[in-house]
Amino acid sequence: MSENNSCMTCGACCAFFRVSFYWAEGDDAGGPVPAALTEAVSPFIRCMSGTNQKNPRCIALQGTPGSQVSCSVYTCRPSTCREFAQSGEAGLINDACERARAHYGLPPLYKDRRLLTLPDAATDDLSRVQSPVE
Repeated sequence: MSENNSCMTCGACCAFFRVSFYWAEGDDAGGPVPAALTEAVSPFIRCMSGTNQKNPRCIALQGTPGSQVSCSVYTCRPSTCREFAQSGEAGLINDACERARAHYGLPPLYKDRRLLTLPDAATDDLSRVQSPVE
């Protein structure tokens, strides 16, 4: 992660969601993820330890969400983590990222949301109450 990446001070997703992935991503099956830090969810699905509970928190998360955080297995993290986009990345809003941040009282990352409204939506013509038909 670059130093400009907001994820370096967030970590909310790591302590809000279950991190599930295909079992073969574990290093005991030839994948990169340390199997010792995972638990079985089903015969084909694993999750990072600590994330399959009511108040999830990934065992690999170091630090406090909203403060300086890091991932102890960043270079060998599961595909779920690799594919989870920070909100605002590539100009796209990731609602899951925003929900996790809101849970920890953190502001949205992507504040330049464009509202999908008509350009004249606030004009008198469109906002007046329709008159009864005569």
